[in-house]
Amino acid sequence: MSLSTISVRGAREHNLKGIDVDLPRDALIVITGLSGSGKSSLAFDTIYAEGQRRYVESLSAYARQFLEMMQKPDVEHIDGLSPAISIEQKTTSRNPRSTVATVTEIYDYMRLLWARVGVPYSPATGLPIAAQTVSQMVDRVMTLPEGTRAYLLAPAVRGRKGEYRKELAEWQKAGYTRVRIDGEFFAIEDAPALDKKLKHDIEVVVDRIAVREGIESRLADSFEQALKLAEGLAYIDLADGPVPGREEEAKALGEAKGKGKGKALKGSGLPVNRIVFSEKFACPVSGFTIESIEPRLFSFNAPQGACPACDGLGEKLLFDPQLVVPNEHLSLKQGAIVPWAKSNPPSPYYMQVLASLADYFGFGLETAWDKLPGEAKVVILYGTAGKPVPLTFVDGRKTYTVQKAFEGVIGNLNRRLLQTESVATKEELAKYQTAQPCETCQGARLKPEALAVKVAGEDISAITRLSVAAAGQWFAGLEAHLTGQQQQIAKAILKEINERLGFLNNVGLDYLNLDRTSGTLSGGESQRIRLASQIGSGLSGVLYVLDEPSIGLHQRDNDRLLETLKRLRDLGNTVIVVEHDEDAIRTADHIVDLGPGAGVHGGQIVAEGTLADILANPDSLTGQYLTGARRIEVPAKRRAGNGQFITVEGARANNLRDVTVKVPLGTFTCVTGVSGSGKSSLTIDTLQAGASRVLNGARVIAGPHDAILGLEQCDKVIEIDQSPIGRTPRSNPATYTGSFTLIRDWFAGLPEAEARGYKAGRFSFNVKGGRCESCQGDGLIKIEMHFLPDVYVTCEECGGRRYNRETLEVKFKGHSIADVLDMTIEDAVEFFKAVPPIRDRMQMLAEVGLGYVKVGQQATTLSGGEAQRVKLAKELARRSTGKTLYVLDEPTTGLHFEDVRKLLEVLHRLVEQGNSVVVIEHNLDVIKTADWIIDMGPEGGVRGGEVVAEGTPETVAANPRSFTGQYLKPLLTR
Repeated sequence: MSLSTISVRGAREHNLKGIDVDLPRDALIVITGLSGSGKSSLAFDTIYAEGQRRYVESLSAYARQFLEMMQKPDVEHIDGLSPAISIEQKTTSRNPRSTVATVTEIYDYMRLLWARVGVPYSPATGLPIAAQTVSQMVDRVMTLPEGTRAYLLAPAVRGRKGEYRKELAEWQKAGYTRVRIDGEFFAIEDAPALDKKLKHDIEVVVDRIAVREGIESRLADSFEQALKLAEGLAYIDLADGPVPGREEEAKALGEAKGKGKGKALKGSGLPVNRIVFSEKFACPVSGFTIESIEPRLFSFNAPQGACPACDGLGEKLLFDPQLVVPNEHLSLKQGAIVPWAKSNPPSPYYMQVLASLADYFGFGLETAWDKLPGEAKVVILYGTAGKPVPLTFVDGRKTYTVQKAFEGVIGNLNRRLLQTESVATKEELAKYQTAQPCETCQGARLKPEALAVKVAGEDISAITRLSVAAAGQWFAGLEAHLTGQQQQIAKAILKEINERLGFLNNVGLDYLNLDRTSGTLSGGESQRIRLASQIGSGLSGVLYVLDEPSIGLHQRDNDRLLETLKRLRDLGNTVIVVEHDEDAIRTADHIVDLGPGAGVHGGQIVAEGTLADILANPDSLTGQYLTGARRIEVPAKRRAGNGQFITVEGARANNLRDVTVKVPLGTFTCVTGVSGSGKSSLTIDTLQAGASRVLNGARVIAGPHDAILGLEQCDKVIEIDQSPIGRTPRSNPATYTGSFTLIRDWFAGLPEAEARGYKAGRFSFNVKGGRCESCQGDGLIKIEMHFLPDVYVTCEECGGRRYNRETLEVKFKGHSIADVLDMTIEDAVEFFKAVPPIRDRMQMLAEVGLGYVKVGQQATTLSGGEAQRVKLAKELARRSTGKTLYVLDEPTTGLHFEDVRKLLEVLHRLVEQGNSVVVIEHNLDVIKTADWIIDMGPEGGVRGGEVVAEGTPETVAANPRSFTGQYLKPLLTR
């Protein structure tokens, strides 16, 4: 066996039917086939899982317990495997501290660059800060009023863990007698034992002084000793009060003069009684000091660098007027102010307050909120700014009036949030909050000290706010602004930064801002970010397994992605890609086409080999679509719609540039454009969110816009996205679509169940009664194995059937409820053909192409595309009003050409019933069947956000400005 191939024998994972396959190493391999045909089972659950497992098993037992071990796949053997890296579509991180710059490590290099070549500037004078000499330090102390008593301290330990016994002994031997540990003074011999797990601050008392003439030389000696002890730093802490000029700050902190002698009175970052001296950086005018410029000063995840007001998040949760008053067409009497209208129990107090304000300020309680004068809205929301107003209350039969300042609705909510201990109340109030930029750092996340350090006149936060493309240009031209010495220091750092920015550019992510949080990235974007960092690692001999990296990419950017994959291969790696994209399939060195059907009908290799082999194979559905023998036809005529429109006016969310656009109702509309051009900002953040607020009464914030007109033509808006239908194994297509409730009711109504007195709850695996208590209705028992992978064993009590013996004795047509959960959806359609409510829901799941999925398949095992189609089926099963607006975000994700054809039939059927469908899409087969296209662009990020072209596909194809039109034209002329 040579090592030129990866040889898989007898793969039976999930629906694979014991397949054998030989894949060439150091090649670009595409695995394709219908959704559910077994592509991921072969690529991820078999090849990647085994490669990862073997590599991890080569590590020590100690190291293995910290790593997630893969299950051993159901395969006879695999030869020729390399250590494997999988790059899936899962969003990189939901942590608000994770950004594009941190994930790609660009920010780590930027922190190093600013720490090593950055120049600190004084916020007071705007001039560069120079290092202070001992003489300047003495002069600064001598400016204090005569008689001022102070301690000269050397901060030898700052925020570090340890016991420091040895250091304390050394200081004592050197003649020092007192230290301050974590804010308290001790004689060195009386110093307490320190917990080595906690961070400590230790300052050595070098001298105690009273300011008077003639102490200059003694002070100079003391400063020299202090600077030596603390690596260039020294503190003067006044014993009797704040530093002159900081009295107001001390007063605001409620600190009386003379209180807390010698203790640090914490002000805004720096104690109010402290002057910091540094041999390195301090402004002699304002006293603004940066203790030391280290990379951690620029980290918003470390206390040394994070903005103290928002802890480095750059934003705070604040009450949002849009959520407090979601429906502006209601009056105060109708309950416009939702948190007051929904108070439990209803309080007459709130209505009496509003009535008093209405009398005093002259507005009506019956007037709609959007018709109230601006001053009245401000008073209701933000109060009377401390000015007393007459408030009239009725207590029983007694009426009384008090002169009292009104705190405002938002002031009331803030006070209640601070005072409450109840978790339920906190959760309820949190519904009215949104994240808004921190008022202290303006979203920069960092302390003023970090933002004072600049490279070529820019602070680190200003550069992270740039897009990848703009940052690339800035760093490319940076060397010209540096001195000779700075160039030498920065050379290696700039090489790393420029390389990483180049990789992000090559995978089509040039429009992303470096400070964009990871949680807001789509699956395709986060996958390509990880791909960029893998290329940066420059490894060879690795097996990379990717899951549809082309998701969310416009055809124009696809070429760059494929070049990246080829580059990864040319480094000497094997690249396996699960993909449906035609360009990717045509580029591959080797193709594996799985099928012939999905689920139980798939799991076999239909065709394998080069592109020519696939095209020549009559059994390959993929081949037939590539040759054009099968294709999705262009409609004979485009629908004109019902003559009505939804008009979005002045949309400004994210990068949108005051966009006004019309969506014709009664049509199939596609929103297209290159990645980052503003499609989601327009469709999801503005149109869908704005429509949900008005039509569904949803508490969501719509992106900034002037108006959305024509919504009265629709009765509801339904968004169908790719988020999971459930996050636990107990959720499945039957529970999500509501058919499991009907199935349980049906079983409870059978004669056998009625005779035993079983109710519907008996047939639930989530509650006690009918489920197997040994595994609590899971069917599996998890056994934790410490440094080996967790083992899931089938429950011996129920044999994996989830229910107890008595429940399983109730049968319909010879099948128990466990048998029904184990059926495929297409079998369930036949099985329940005499039960229309269940049959119709199952039929809908089959029509969207999910006939192969099992009725009780765990939600966690469904792909994003499958989850989206389960949601679509749930909506389709509802009775159509013919006035619904459906919004879908890339519904073709994870779909084969044949699945796309089935999906389009369903979507077009919705439009035929009079509904309107708006789809964000890159798939040309979908775009060419649209009645109307809105093409965004021309580029991504700051260079996008405009409507480049709109009209029928033929109109857009004829527009030379439209990139989508250029790729669409050949398909329309075919």
